[in-house]
Amino acid sequence: MAKKKSDYFGLDWIISLILVILPPTAWICGIVTRFQEGKYVAGIIRIFGGWLIWLVDLVMMIMNKSIWRLLNV
Repeated sequence: MAKKKSDYFGLDWIISLILVILPPTAWICGIVTRFQEGKYVAGIIRIFGGWLIWLVDLVMMIMNKSIWRLLNV
């Protein structure tokens, strides 16, 4: 039975939760994650609005075990 991986680099959910609690790491990991997914516009939005998105990411990680996908196209 395989573990369900979380958003940040395929790490376990609890490790991703710890990373998202700290604003600087959540900001950097969110940017890198979106660029790795090939979502360049979403990555650029996170560069400039990452501090605002951090709270939403925190709530979403706790509730859905996934970061917020503003642009998932």
